[in-house]
Amino acid sequence: MKSVGILTFLHNGNYGSSLQAYALQRVIREMGYEAEHMDYKPDRQEKIRNMLRSGNSPRLLLDGMRKRQVQGAQAGMREKIRLIDDFYARRMNLSSPCRSRKELEALSPKYDVLLCGSDQIWNPVWMNPAYFLSFGDPSKPRIAYAPSLGVHHAPARRKCRMIRRMTALFDAISVREEEGARLMVTITGERPEVLPDPVCLLDRNAWEEVACPAPGGDPYLLCYFIGENPSYWEQVRKISGETGLKPLVIPVTADSYAQPFERLDGVGPEGFLGAVAGAGEMCTDSFHGLVFATIFEKKAHLIRRYREDDPESKNSRVDHFLREVRAKGLAAMRQEGTGWLRDRLAETEGSMLGREPTVAPVGRSLKAKGR
Repeated sequence: MKSVGILTFLHNGNYGSSLQAYALQRVIREMGYEAEHMDYKPDRQEKIRNMLRSGNSPRLLLDGMRKRQVQGAQAGMREKIRLIDDFYARRMNLSSPCRSRKELEALSPKYDVLLCGSDQIWNPVWMNPAYFLSFGDPSKPRIAYAPSLGVHHAPARRKCRMIRRMTALFDAISVREEEGARLMVTITGERPEVLPDPVCLLDRNAWEEVACPAPGGDPYLLCYFIGENPSYWEQVRKISGETGLKPLVIPVTADSYAQPFERLDGVGPEGFLGAVAGAGEMCTDSFHGLVFATIFEKKAHLIRRYREDDPESKNSRVDHFLREVRAKGLAAMRQEGTGWLRDRLAETEGSMLGREPTVAPVGRSLKAKGR
């Protein structure tokens, strides 16, 4: 049985990140492969080295410190982090901890295939070469399942050169948004497939099996915001007044903790799913919040987190998802994503035997390359 090593975001304290990681591993295992997430949690030295190597803004380190301060100051946030780790321990296979690219390099020989995805692991704003699988034997099969670039515009030339060089080693690439596919054409000259986020690969019944029971009491307006903006809460009050639904806040930011509404604090991924499944309606600026509201067939009031003229805007994620749902529906998206993943993994069967190191064109499958 082939072993697949998966690399994605695991330790950012985000429900969407943890649940997309769970969904991807579960689907791969259900296809008959061994699957394990490489437990990459870069330490401070690794983050500084990556900032210098990739040309990222030092502001990202400051933003990370602020986020950790919020997490450390709130007992509910500390419990959330603990429950995410518990979720991984109970429901997923994780490797030994890796704190640096060197440790990923040492871990990689145990896998037959390296796979990265999904989430914003390829966002050039906080680019990290590790998430482009820039380690290990260059001849080992590499697959990208629906990573998101998350931006509208091509990054600086230096980052374009890095992306072009790193993606050249991949045997098959897909991305999560149409905007990302267009950017990859600009950067590499090749167009990858566009496929849904891994959480879409499981149907509502599968997610209901994972979810905790919904909060009891009266119907509620679930409020889940990743960003901070006073206008969010003006919208919440307006929607609450129009619907008669009492706001229930899953707090993430210091701003959300300051609101005078009832909070659902200190819940893990299963509790988050239960809260969405039981909501009367949902108000969110979160991509995964929107996706799960759609999966559970809840009316979602989407508030855009970014101005459209913001060069770092990530609105393309929600725009693409809404277009795909309207055009295809979740069932067709699920079939498309699982079919592509199944085919690409099947094409790696036996490919390690006698395989010579090579540089592969972006977006071409093993079959297309004649392997």
